[in-house]
Amino acid sequence: MIDHVRDLASVRDATERLLNAVSAWDNAATAEPSRLPGWSRGHVLTHLARNADALVNVLAGRPMYTSAEARDGDIERGAPRPLAEQIEDLRLSAARFQDEADRPADWSRTVELRNGVTDSASRVPFRRWIEMELHHVDLGVGYELEDLPADFVEREIAFLADRFLGKADVPATRVTDGTRAWSTGRVQEGGEKPEVTVNGPAPALLGWLAGRRDPAELATALTVEGGRLPSLPPL
Repeated sequence: MIDHVRDLASVRDATERLLNAVSAWDNAATAEPSRLPGWSRGHVLTHLARNADALVNVLAGRPMYTSAEARDGDIERGAPRPLAEQIEDLRLSAARFQDEADRPADWSRTVELRNGVTDSASRVPFRRWIEMELHHVDLGVGYELEDLPADFVEREIAFLADRFLGKADVPATRVTDGTRAWSTGRVQEGGEKPEVTVNGPAPALLGWLAGRRDPAELATALTVEGGRLPSLPPL
């Protein structure tokens, strides 16, 4: 069962963890490349601030973004700002998200995100938690997949496995860390065995599913039975 109150507490913890990490930077650090192609660290920080405001819109029943062009433009304009401005923007936008989430509401209602995607309102805090944790890793400041909270890693693996479930271009795949297992890819009829089994430590599995680990590292961290490590659609 989704516990949105618990997830909101996790969002607060993740936000403070990230803000504490970047508070030691100087202005030059925001211009350095992040681990996301084409994005500086300033792009990542600005995206996180605007994502908080976008999720306020979602909870309030408004469109998440005015348009894809407006979203991209906001990130580009905000990326070169001084560090102090970036930190203040992220802190204030995070507070706006928490304030909106604290309003009495029907958390079982369906809300709409980008590109027509719908979800339960109760899962919006977890989606924000995903943004904070994975983009902290993307900043390349020593916070790695192995540092993520274990309960977050397990839930995010399940979330992403479900996201790719039914994708015709992904082979039917069993994903396991040796104790837990998830299914993803093509849906098979009649309980057939999966075409591929991917086994490895949970952080490496998450790195593969989220597109956040180098293929050479995955080759040593994961074992694959039945074929090659499946290629996954971009998130």
